[in-house]
Amino acid sequence: MNTWKEYQEQNKERFLNELLDLLRIPSVSAKGEHKADMLKCAEAVKASLLEAGADRVTIYETEGHPIVYGEKIIDPGKPTVLVYGHYDVQPAEPLELWNSPAFEPTIVDGKIFARGSCDDKGQMYMHVKALEILVKTNTLQNNIKFCIEGEEEIGSPNLGKFVAANKELLKADCVLISDTAMLSLDTPSMDVGVRGLSYIEVEVTGPNRDLHSGVYGGAVANPITILAKMIASLHDENNHITIPGFYDDVIISTDEERALMAKAPFNENEYKDELGVKELWGEKGYTTNERIGIRPTIELNGIWGGYTGEGAKTVLPSKAFAKISARLVPNQGSDKITEILINHLQKIAPLNITVKASLHHGGEPYMTPIDSKGYKAAAKAIETTFGKLPIPVRGGGSIPICALFEKELGIKIVFMGFGLDSDNLHSPNEKFNLENYYKGIETIPYFHKYFSEMF
Repeated sequence: MNTWKEYQEQNKERFLNELLDLLRIPSVSAKGEHKADMLKCAEAVKASLLEAGADRVTIYETEGHPIVYGEKIIDPGKPTVLVYGHYDVQPAEPLELWNSPAFEPTIVDGKIFARGSCDDKGQMYMHVKALEILVKTNTLQNNIKFCIEGEEEIGSPNLGKFVAANKELLKADCVLISDTAMLSLDTPSMDVGVRGLSYIEVEVTGPNRDLHSGVYGGAVANPITILAKMIASLHDENNHITIPGFYDDVIISTDEERALMAKAPFNENEYKDELGVKELWGEKGYTTNERIGIRPTIELNGIWGGYTGEGAKTVLPSKAFAKISARLVPNQGSDKITEILINHLQKIAPLNITVKASLHHGGEPYMTPIDSKGYKAAAKAIETTFGKLPIPVRGGGSIPICALFEKELGIKIVFMGFGLDSDNLHSPNEKFNLENYYKGIETIPYFHKYFSEMF
């Protein structure tokens, strides 16, 4: 609608400056030192929702970081959309690899560089501004609720309790999430599924203390070496995961689904150039898009032990550590895979070391039906503003709360992301294109319009 576009153009600079202010808050949920920043960010989200036109906004305390709930109810009898997002961000380290400070947003070549710019403050804030446009132009035709949490980046440990205890408060007809990506502005796409997650930490112990590597080297097993060998054994020569039972519950994609995925534009050389690698890696028999969408994986996210400070120290360490994550596909359960993974590591451990493993967090894979009202409304909205229907794709990342929302609230989720895979999520120099930010704000009101018209 021209009215929406005009309002956005008149307030374009303010929409940007408000996001930049939000990005300056270092709301890192994983670090206790940022607890005050988390509260500050929750208050900022509350204030932005009230200013956008929400009738009621409440900050709910949890055992961890707070959840911001907001609503604009125009008529209880009309359809209701529950918008989910998160205001917490990943740690910014390694800081020395950022071209500009992580929490001092910098605009270069039409891109906002800052931690959280895409994941998920930028995408979450698009919905706040879409609400403002609909309210201020008096064109809102459905109810909108917001559930913005502060613990997504640490596995949403307290959201489940909140949802289970507040089913009536969160009651809606669909959940709308913009925490995913699209192929490009030229080739819009929508995720029809995300992978699940099992994330563990492993501690390997050898001798009862650090040893002199000259006096004991060659006689005592080095925990770092043993751990590296154990991790390397998790894949065979075809990069197939070797853990017994790991693939037992995997639903094999049909030839039809694989053919549909193949329609998504993909240039392998451009992909390699953008990443700075000469060759790609992955499970034999599958394309790159299939490897990150329909196949489960195991990745080493961190490994350390011994002396890592400046200079040399000839030490044979007592301990070594690793963080390992498994991305899961439909029908795989995170609890089962966690148990299988931990048991396997303990089973293959040689007698010269001991293994302790613990779960950090997990989540279930999720698929959304393309015949749902939410998906149809989102696809039509994207077609309206982009001029073409989005391609349905599988997302490689994980949003742990998806299965939880459907289980507790009995409603489907629709993924309507405007980020790009190249936005450096969880990496230094995270970015969000201004064009994508504004396009999201332009498109979301159409989702609400079309969704309300389906009832």
